[in-house]
Amino acid sequence: MAAPVKFGVGQSVRRKEDDKLIRGKGSYTDDHAPSAALHALVLRSPHAHAKFTIDAAKARGLPGVGAILTAEDVADLGGLPCLFNLEDNPFTGPAYPILAKGEVRHVGDAVAFVVAETIDQARDAIEAIDVNWAPLPAVVGAVNAVKKGAPQVWPDHAGNVLFDVPIGDKKATDAVFAGAYAVAEVSIVNPRIVTNFMETRAAVAEYDARRDHLTLTIGSQGSHRLRDILCQNVLKIPVEKMRVICPDVGGGFGTKLFPYREYALIAVAAKKLRRTVKWTADRADHFMGDAQGRDNVTTARMALAEDGKFLAMDVDLMGDMGAYLSTFGPYIPHGGAGMLPGLYDIQIFHCRVRTVFTNTVPVDAYRGAGRPEAAYVVERLVDAAARKLEMTPDAIRRKNFITPKAMPYTTATGKVYDSGDFTAHMKRAMEIADWKEFPKRAKAAKKLGLVRGIGLATYVEVCGTMGEETANVRLDPNGDVTVLIGTQSSGQGHQTAYAQIVAEQFGLLPERVHIFQGDTDMIATGLGTGGSASIPSGGVSVERATRTLGANLREIAAEALETSAGDLEISEGMVRIAGTDRAVSFADLAKRPGADSSKLNASATFASADGTFPNGTHVAEVEIDPATGIIKIVNYVIVDDFGVTLNPLLLAGQVHGGAMQGIGQALMEQAVYDPKDGQLVTGTFMDYALPRAADGPLFVFETHNVPCKTNPLGVKGAGEAGAIGSCPAIVNAIIEGLWREYKIDHIDMPATAERVWIAIREQQRRHSL
Repeated sequence: MAAPVKFGVGQSVRRKEDDKLIRGKGSYTDDHAPSAALHALVLRSPHAHAKFTIDAAKARGLPGVGAILTAEDVADLGGLPCLFNLEDNPFTGPAYPILAKGEVRHVGDAVAFVVAETIDQARDAIEAIDVNWAPLPAVVGAVNAVKKGAPQVWPDHAGNVLFDVPIGDKKATDAVFAGAYAVAEVSIVNPRIVTNFMETRAAVAEYDARRDHLTLTIGSQGSHRLRDILCQNVLKIPVEKMRVICPDVGGGFGTKLFPYREYALIAVAAKKLRRTVKWTADRADHFMGDAQGRDNVTTARMALAEDGKFLAMDVDLMGDMGAYLSTFGPYIPHGGAGMLPGLYDIQIFHCRVRTVFTNTVPVDAYRGAGRPEAAYVVERLVDAAARKLEMTPDAIRRKNFITPKAMPYTTATGKVYDSGDFTAHMKRAMEIADWKEFPKRAKAAKKLGLVRGIGLATYVEVCGTMGEETANVRLDPNGDVTVLIGTQSSGQGHQTAYAQIVAEQFGLLPERVHIFQGDTDMIATGLGTGGSASIPSGGVSVERATRTLGANLREIAAEALETSAGDLEISEGMVRIAGTDRAVSFADLAKRPGADSSKLNASATFASADGTFPNGTHVAEVEIDPATGIIKIVNYVIVDDFGVTLNPLLLAGQVHGGAMQGIGQALMEQAVYDPKDGQLVTGTFMDYALPRAADGPLFVFETHNVPCKTNPLGVKGAGEAGAIGSCPAIVNAIIEGLWREYKIDHIDMPATAERVWIAIREQQRRHSL
């Protein structure tokens, strides 16, 4: 076996992009400050549902005000599109206007866009706009929205339902349940989440009147998708009339993938005023104007045989869409439902999926995009089944796991798992967590007046299905290599990861490989980054383009060295005759007279038709103080199957980050709307809790990789996995402790100290009667 390349695949190369970032040398959208730029603000609705009239005449006359846009000023624009629909039962969604006209449908709905010389002058103009509000009844929460007589968000969608469709075979499922030995059931809420990336959204629009051309600088998860949607669907201009540049991005988590109203508005304002316009969201804009995540209410049942075998699964799922359909909003619950069977051999399955309108901020993809919701449901249900049959959580899982011999395995929802050894990674996680000795630790904790709980969750997700991604790899005159690719890093470490793929074949130092993303003029195509697709798709494209470039360089070098290309090898930026010291450098090849310049470039395109299916086990151990309800995570183990590890350091960072987001959701995060008037109660960090370093454990992370058989690199996407296994593992651990001590078998996320304390007190009250 050949020795691994020092900076190649599998090596723990430190992130090359971090040096400038930790020194404060990063360049984010808000750092882009063209001289004489105007500043913009959005006037947002203070009501969840209201009719309104607006008069901006006074505000337009204030000093420094360049423009105030209302719905009438952008009437010629298209709305923000929803890019998902059902094939068998297509729906027609309501318009998502760039500015609301006459009626608002959630707190934060945009009604005017103000552009002024300074941000303070823009604020003065916002306050001077005269809006007359006539509040209307509002509805919050999917369960409330489908009740008879609930306020209607949209008159054309009776009962506030966008679609109500089945997945699977209801008749067969009902028949199995009718004859089952036992039935386990859970009804759970997956609460709404606000993404809260570190860098709020921002955009700068520059207009070139001579060319009638717009340049937008936007921190996003993909420049090409934004350009195409803005041009084709909203502004209705040729894509050649717009360039979108994406600089450094401070977190995205799915939420920065979508087009937003402000991007169209700054483009309109810049063209109207022939001036550069800049808009930067504050945290309130983020809470009220950016797509939010999760928000499912689900009842799930499992039909059980006496020996613990899963016979059938039946699910009723409601996904809250908010007031408008965001880019992929309806896909999240519908697509996520396809992963509900998890890692288990469940032959009979049915799920009812309803998507529901409410007077709240729209909901869309958030790290995992439907797969964390699915994993949370099935893993909570499996633990409930274990309690029902008095089996251990690991035993019932071993009984029902899909075996390696069954691969490729087609699930009841049509997913095809290509590889994995699910029992093995669960066993390893339990070993590391010292599961067998847990009773001793629980006994010791009880002596201190504390309750210990231990829980596990296994998961599988599908990812890497964004579509075609093209990479162009070229040799530069100085012998360095440049990669052009349409993915977009928002903290993942693409600069390092792609450099390692090049290094694997060329032996170049990472510093000699330059990655360019996020510029629609420089890079011809791109789907951006989402769904953990960058390495499973983009990485394959880079690898193949690099391989083609290497073959080209061998041809050029063969002429220079007067030998056969088959006798040549590439390493350390040189092409040499194998076994000799005769070589030619990359730089000399790039400058070689008469060489075909087209041979110095190579491109490749790859798309995964089947996706990849990362999977793993999380084990959490918690300590609960029954006197206060406070929960502390005392041990946390993760064993994942990512097929092939490209960079262990980058991988651990992704897993740790995802797991911390799951911890936040499990223990503290929740977007709360007042059920009476639809006000966002948790609209600041004074009310919306985020996890801090002290809230997280010292993670123990290992891989138990089984190479993916459908991906040329063998990799399985890793960017979202940590957020998928963490929530059910933590909540299962909490319930294990509460069940053992108090026979409490349910608690919803977030499992705050207050909720836990109340659950314990209520159970004690019942037993004291």
